Amino acid sequence: MTHQEAMEYLLAIPMFQQVGGKAMNPGTEKIEALCEAAGNPQKQLRTIHIAGTNGKGSTAHLIASILMATGYNTGLFTSPHLHDFRERIRINGALIEPEEVTRFIERMQKDIEQIRPSFFEIVTVMAFDCFARRGTDIAVIETGMGGRLDATNIISPLISVITNIDYDHTEWLGDTLQKIAGEKAGIIKPQTPVIIGETRPETAAVFIQKAHEGQAPITFADKRFACINAIKHEEYQTFELQSLTDGYLFHLNCDLLGDYQKKNILTVLTAAEVLNSVGVSLSRQAVEQGAERCARSTGLQGRWQVLNRAPYMVCDTGHNANGLQQTMRQINTCRFRKLYMIIGFVRDKELGRIFPLLPKEATYFFTRPSCPRGLEEQELKRKAEDSGLSGTAVAEVNEAIEKAVTMAGPEDMIYIGGSTYLVADIDMGKWGKGNISEKTSL
Repeated sequence: MTHQEAMEYLLAIPMFQQVGGKAMNPGTEKIEALCEAAGNPQKQLRTIHIAGTNGKGSTAHLIASILMATGYNTGLFTSPHLHDFRERIRINGALIEPEEVTRFIERMQKDIEQIRPSFFEIVTVMAFDCFARRGTDIAVIETGMGGRLDATNIISPLISVITNIDYDHTEWLGDTLQKIAGEKAGIIKPQTPVIIGETRPETAAVFIQKAHEGQAPITFADKRFACINAIKHEEYQTFELQSLTDGYLFHLNCDLLGDYQKKNILTVLTAAEVLNSVGVSLSRQAVEQGAERCARSTGLQGRWQVLNRAPYMVCDTGHNANGLQQTMRQINTCRFRKLYMIIGFVRDKELGRIFPLLPKEATYFFTRPSCPRGLEEQELKRKAEDSGLSGTAVAEVNEAIEKAVTMAGPEDMIYIGGSTYLVADIDMGKWGKGNISEKTSL
């Protein structure tokens, strides 16, 4: 079997990003069977488990970067990927080798066809298998969508992390914050420390009760640290932070530029403290180095990623009301003459929660993520116009960028977002090099 054949076999299995809930298997029965067939590699791993509505990807990458700076052989499993399937599985920042993907599919093909696991279950076991074979010291494991019934929830982690709770995937996780929190709280394991990134009155009791039932030590990150200020530089930002236990003030540089990283960094600092308490030694220097070079060391993309400076062009994978609310706040702090918004969503997003957050004075290009779940651009335009947003429907995101760049001046801003899959469609070879002015001197 060639690598291309292995990928064709794997990608022929329906995945959530393509078909939504039809791609999911409720419960952990099938992944447990597939892990058993693979030799239960998850039992050979020391892991950190991360769930949450927003911020879990950034948090996972930041923790992995800190572990790498310490010298640990570090695995990182996240989803979805943007440009290359292998982005989901990394060791010390490097993508899983094509040969490893091929060998796993060859070895497990009969079991896959007998057990009939989901795409995500197969990839999760592939990650466990890769990390075990490569002898990782610690693997950072991000959940897929939920927690309690998530395929990753068969691990016994050193610590569990839940970044925050808000409305997303309500069709599967529940229509109240308490129900969603209950699903995410499913990753809390007995006598295993858990960090909650954000304290919300609606959800705190859910986590406290779950932790109490399992005698799991629980720490709320925003009760442990505070971010006093964030100073923006061109390539990084400096957080002014305070320990709430002793009042100690300190600074931390981070190469992730989103304002929402002010929340994530509190979760990461708390996780680092708790990891030290369970025998994972992380020095202050390693925390500083890991945060300062997170994107460079782990390959994280799509989080307030600056593609160009004049015009100022940014893409971001924020895709629900909570994430987009934070992103819109950051746009409001930017200086620009005119704002161009290139947006696209998948069909199951609650646009009634999202449209009121978007600036009405912007010029919009309504487009469609290329995945089958993508909301058709003309339908998006009609729905947006009903909410007072006006613009043009464009079939594909790169065509929309071309139009926006042609119209925009050097003092303008172009934002691209609304869906992870829309950001994944961006031609980074064309737009991600910061040389737009050279390409479009009209």
